[in-house]
Amino acid sequence: MTALKKYARLETTGLWLPRPGEQRREVVVSFGEASLVLSDLATGLALTHWSLAALQRRNPGEKVAVYSPGPEDDAELIEISEPAMIEAIETVRSAITRRRPRRGRLRFITTGVVAAGVLLAGIFWLPDALVAHTTRVVPFVKRQQIGTTLLKEMTRFTGAPCASREGLAALDRLTTRLFGSGTVQVVILREGLAEGGSANLPGRFLLVDHRLIENYDTPEVLAGHLLAEKLRTDLSDPLARVLKGSGLTPTVTLLATGDLPAGTLRKQAAEQLQAPPVSLTDEELLAEFSRAQVSVTAYALSLDPTATATRGLIEKDPVPPARARALMPDAEWLALQNVCSR
Repeated sequence: MTALKKYARLETTGLWLPRPGEQRREVVVSFGEASLVLSDLATGLALTHWSLAALQRRNPGEKVAVYSPGPEDDAELIEISEPAMIEAIETVRSAITRRRPRRGRLRFITTGVVAAGVLLAGIFWLPDALVAHTTRVVPFVKRQQIGTTLLKEMTRFTGAPCASREGLAALDRLTTRLFGSGTVQVVILREGLAEGGSANLPGRFLLVDHRLIENYDTPEVLAGHLLAEKLRTDLSDPLARVLKGSGLTPTVTLLATGDLPAGTLRKQAAEQLQAPPVSLTDEELLAEFSRAQVSVTAYALSLDPTATATRGLIEKDPVPPARARALMPDAEWLALQNVCSR
């Protein structure tokens, strides 16, 4: 797109609100490949990508522009005051709008493409092959959008995620300690997950039950479940799991149009909360805990307090508790334990 190429090198700063109740954060705003990129001010690492096609302005006509990543997304916002960047974003959005087919024509084309795709898929591809192909071509930005929508749908069962400012700040530091900055987004849920459970969603979302924090005296159990859940996302693509649960037609719809049907996401939100976790071998877990330099013993005992089923992990702990370094200061752990207090 000519308009996007014109502004490829333009960047500014903005105030990013990742979630309601969280402190606004100054970030670098720039254009990516069909996306608006928000990056860490200090490191330059990308924190999130917003699809330009879905980008919405929340306050048309105001001097300071407020944008969200989608038409139904009021939780995550970015404030931009630089006139040149605002003008650039509005120019690109207008160009995208002009390029969109008319509504009736788009519906006709989409219906035809999906119908033809379903027919061809049924003839030439097995479902597993179709899912594998789709996961290869879906970009990370779209995975994030799918994960965000699933998380919103899950709030019907889980309530709003825990979001005290001090608790989330402590959680962010722990997550950075385990995985590096901007690698995953951890969401603490009040209910909906099995007690002491965890799950994952497309877009590098890790979900954990609040009792993994509140029921333990130290952060090693939480850290262990986060390491295990991240390992599951590395070994088993979360998007593939969603597509397999959705069926053939929604998968072809995503492949053909770039979107999953709203009804599919609503159904999958409930199913993903109840999905059994991917099994991990002792060898896989030990390698991951060794990489992160975290003791596996507390995690193993949280799975089986008798240690009968997890003795192999405990006996081969790469970082025995006696010489393990503290994962975070006591004050930060206390703040994290109160993350659900608001």
